[in-house]
Amino acid sequence: MDYLLHLAVDPAAWVALVTLIAMEVVLGVDNLIFISILTNKLPQQYRQKARRIGISLALILRLALLGTVAIIVTLTTPIFTLFGHGFSWRDLILIAGGLFLVWKATKEIHHNVDPHPDDDLFDAPAAVSIGFTAAIVQILLLDLVFSIDSIITAVGMTEHIPIMIIAVIVAVSCMLLAADPLAKFIEANPTVVMLALGFLIMIGMTLIADGFGAHVPKGYVYAAMGFSAAIEGLNMLARQRHEKVARK
Repeated sequence: MDYLLHLAVDPAAWVALVTLIAMEVVLGVDNLIFISILTNKLPQQYRQKARRIGISLALILRLALLGTVAIIVTLTTPIFTLFGHGFSWRDLILIAGGLFLVWKATKEIHHNVDPHPDDDLFDAPAAVSIGFTAAIVQILLLDLVFSIDSIITAVGMTEHIPIMIIAVIVAVSCMLLAADPLAKFIEANPTVVMLALGFLIMIGMTLIADGFGAHVPKGYVYAAMGFSAAIEGLNMLARQRHEKVARK
């Protein structure tokens, strides 16, 4: 109890908490985009449930990983060397997660560009169950990748577990609040879907590069995403203006 009271009156602890919350929220954007795109593939009545389950799993995973933080830290220790680079379990997890993201986003782009008439597999009751389960499994896999990366980053910023726990809970709560509006926005704007899939490919390639030791500053990645989103926002405004003029 004294330890918690000491943290509560320590200005450095509050600065670390605010910084960590901001970082966790930003890192959660990647996860949220993937969850939104994936759950929008489900029938309408299952989408919100899948998003809530996926985000809840992210919270459970991150809190569980915080309980094993001593083990998580060891994941950065190289286990073998290849081409002069020492690969750790963290590197292998990031590479696998990045490859999965690139594969999934590329597959979704192909489906949007060249859809097949017989791809609507959700009409049959059995297919709904399989689709929902598959969506949850894929969300869980990406949750694991993002959670490990998030926890390792958090450990590098502070040594206080309570601060990490509060930051994770606040960040995941923000994800939960933003999930439905973001998913509906993506669904209502088809061009945003392609942009979001492009973001996932970029994030996947960043994870792969990080796994191979070529660290790409997150600021560059999110600056590129923000610039692209701003341009798409201008395009959307232009289309709305043209539609209003055409209706007149």
